[in-house]
Amino acid sequence: MAMARVPLSTTLAGACALAVVVTSCGGDNNSLTLYSGRGEDLVQPAIDQCADRLNVEINVRYGDSAEMLLLLQEEGDNTPAALYYSQGAGYLGILSADGGLLPLDEKLTSQVSDANLVSPANDWIGITGRARTIVYNTEALSESDLPESFVDFTDPKWSGRIGWAPTNASFQDHITALRGLLGDDATRAWLTAIVENEPVAYEKNTPILEAVASGEVDIGFVNHYYLYRFLAEDPDFPVANHFFDDGDPGALINVAGAGVITHSKNPDAAQEALECLLSADIQEYFASTNYELPVVAGAEPWSELPSINSLTLPEFDLNLLADLEGTVDMLVDVGAL
Repeated sequence: MAMARVPLSTTLAGACALAVVVTSCGGDNNSLTLYSGRGEDLVQPAIDQCADRLNVEINVRYGDSAEMLLLLQEEGDNTPAALYYSQGAGYLGILSADGGLLPLDEKLTSQVSDANLVSPANDWIGITGRARTIVYNTEALSESDLPESFVDFTDPKWSGRIGWAPTNASFQDHITALRGLLGDDATRAWLTAIVENEPVAYEKNTPILEAVASGEVDIGFVNHYYLYRFLAEDPDFPVANHFFDDGDPGALINVAGAGVITHSKNPDAAQEALECLLSADIQEYFASTNYELPVVAGAEPWSELPSINSLTLPEFDLNLLADLEGTVDMLVDVGAL
């Protein structure tokens, strides 16, 4: 089966995500190989725990997630891959749209507590959640000073006070989600108004946090977990997260998610690996070390984080995040890139 190629502009836009491919050697359940685009320090301890639990040898090759997806596309029907694991849902959406993923057992997908974090085609699941938030300087603002909706940052009173990272993959995922929730015309109008408010552009989320803390800007558009890395080092760091709720477009949660490759030689073992990643202790490992949001009931988030079930997320098919190329084009058109 020929699968759609990853758009070159998507790769060049800096889509930094997690990709793990699990392969079986001749159908041997005792040997699995993982290709990972995420940092070894973030995922290796969880992989080691699952290897011990499943009594398999798991060998990991670390690389770039887009590179892993391109490898799958090049190998086609001959791929040895059993499982693809991506930090962003967009690449999973590419595979899903092209029939590259197998349907998963309901007993597995039903463990994910929010249906928005499972593919509508039932062929991938979220493993952990990454919420989009607004960070704000607690010395300059209180939470009540923030608008009721994410889309209201177009108000001219926020001119020069916003930090964003338009080249960052997570930001581009959020804009892609806005296109799905609001439509292209409304999203283009929103971006145009934000650009008119002269936001300060940063390369990544971390510099946005630093700029908010220093007072260079008052608020920033980021993923939730960056703040807690700063707070771990300095409990007095003068920044707080604001989580939008009630289906607001600002309440998007993207996932580190995974699915079983259609041509897997060992789909049963691949689903067992997914089940391990959803187990409460692995979920709590990701929560306590990476500050990610658990996606299963019974796994507790880090103490200062809300549970996914406490948030009302917008109804959105995360597969639509695959259209990053259209988002990059829109960002260029409005002058954000």
